[in-house]
Amino acid sequence: MARLPRFVLPCHPQHVIVRGNNRDPIFCANEDYRFCLDKLRDAASKYQCDIHAYVLMTNHVHLLVTPHAEDGISKMIQMLGRYYVQYFNYTYRRSGTLWEGRYKASLIESEAYALTCYRYIELNPVRANMVDHPADYPWSSYRGNALGTNDELLTPHSLFLALGISTEERQAAYRALFETHLDGKTLDEVRSSINKAWVLGSEHFKNMIETQLNRRTSPIPKGGDRKSVKYINGVPVGQDSIDMFNRV
Repeated sequence: MARLPRFVLPCHPQHVIVRGNNRDPIFCANEDYRFCLDKLRDAASKYQCDIHAYVLMTNHVHLLVTPHAEDGISKMIQMLGRYYVQYFNYTYRRSGTLWEGRYKASLIESEAYALTCYRYIELNPVRANMVDHPADYPWSSYRGNALGTNDELLTPHSLFLALGISTEERQAAYRALFETHLDGKTLDEVRSSINKAWVLGSEHFKNMIETQLNRRTSPIPKGGDRKSVKYINGVPVGQDSIDMFNRV
């Protein structure tokens, strides 16, 4: 079965994840993380991708990226892989693939989910019980976004800039977002969208993207006659019975 192309719109942010093959580690030493970040910065600059947030975990990488060209993210990841896999294989005397197939990406609605994805990404080490606070983890964008630590990889999203008038005000407002963790429903929404490569946003945003790209942006509800016109058009299972009841 042919793979569907990813949802890509220039100047719209995407949540991207790259995993190690078989969930194996892709970082074994501090030098590995540093080399990856250096090459990611080079690749993002070359292919006009703004990176707003990131985290390098032991066996996967999360990015919040806004591409300025349709193929920007794919070329950025391709360049990163070319350099990093060669480095990793040479360093650890191995051969073969390092990544788990294609990277996964979810187009997101900025207004509703950009800051949510910032938090989702930077709280990964906390959810994994690696640290108590995101500031304690050295391989994420949290210190750059929240504390003002110099990070040449980062380009702030417009919604981040809107958090305050001054740098100090923005950073304080951003830190306040982390005083509470994301709720279970939000976590499920973000995870489902990235793992299944669907669009993350409101129904209005999804409908707009469907019209623009002429593709479904979310899964068809399970059950019912999958060949029927109503099912294909997304009418919920049992809707006929509900409509009949409402007409009585």
